[in-house]
Amino acid sequence: MLPAGSAPSRWRASPARLVRLLAGLWLFGTGDALLVHAQLGNAPWTVLAQGVSLHTPLSIGVATQLIGVAVLLGWIPLRERPGLGTLCNVAVIGFAIDVMLPILPEPAVLSTRVVALLVGIALIGIGSGFYLTADLGPGPRDGWMTGLHRRYRWPLSRVRFGIEVSVLAAGAALGGTVGLGTAAFALLIGPAVASSVRVLTRRAAVPAPAGMPRA
Repeated sequence: MLPAGSAPSRWRASPARLVRLLAGLWLFGTGDALLVHAQLGNAPWTVLAQGVSLHTPLSIGVATQLIGVAVLLGWIPLRERPGLGTLCNVAVIGFAIDVMLPILPEPAVLSTRVVALLVGIALIGIGSGFYLTADLGPGPRDGWMTGLHRRYRWPLSRVRFGIEVSVLAAGAALGGTVGLGTAAFALLIGPAVASSVRVLTRRAAVPAPAGMPRA
């Protein structure tokens, strides 16, 4: 048991927290793969990863991992502190994307593509809930956003908006898929993550996360 008011370590995980972390990241990567597979528009960071993959020998998953490493370098001047979850985030999500993409059934008609899109968003929301409640450190992108917020006192919503719009524009310029799915993700991912965290913290008796959504 932790003393009252103490925070769990970001580097020492119980088996339950580790399972929650890895399951959440795998679900997140699977959801990202479904969005790519639906071909209706990706999440902003996946638009960038896909764009990079179109101009290099890298897969979308490996591009996702390398972008995560690059973002982590941006933590250095902000003095952000990573955790086990931060490093697993970089490794597992991209790996899951590359494993799942080749085995997903080809969406033959628009209706199945829409279903794939919605299931993908739901899985990202559920995965985020598991990952956040494991509380083993923020994802690279969230840590960067919150670090900029703390360092420069910029409103967090504006920091997130500015970064994600810039990432989306860069990815689109490289040929990443932007479309209705991208808009649906922007509208639905917040409620999906919030619902997942709420269910896990209230019904599964896990501690509320200290971080914020989106790895």
